Amino acid sequence: MSVRKRFNTGWERRKARVRKKVSGTPERPRLSVYRSNKHIYAQIIEDVEGKTFVSASTLSKEIRDEVKGLKKVDAARRVGELIGRLAKEKGIEKVVFDRSGYLYHGRVRALADGARSAGLKF
Repeated sequence: MSVRKRFNTGWERRKARVRKKVSGTPERPRLSVYRSNKHIYAQIIEDVEGKTFVSASTLSKEIRDEVKGLKKVDAARRVGELIGRLAKEKGIEKVVFDRSGYLYHGRVRALADGARSAGLKF
């Protein structure tokens, strides 16, 4: 699929529109979310140097077995709690939330709520 055709999908356009406004700095890195049909992924990224500080997903060793039988929304909440806990260990308190063009609803919202309950501020 050519880049032009791929960019013309609604998700790619929405993602680009969000990324124009949201950027991660060393003081407030970006919490980026990617959602596939089966799994959800989250990363805390500093865009100035292009470094990823922390990442977590439903495939992470720490929670892989724990989320196996859960609904996708509940698994997303656990991923949010994990990313929040790992961020606190790295000394990250505040982040900017990048929903990557997804609606703030369902699994994306559950991940954000889980991260907030673990102590991240955004």
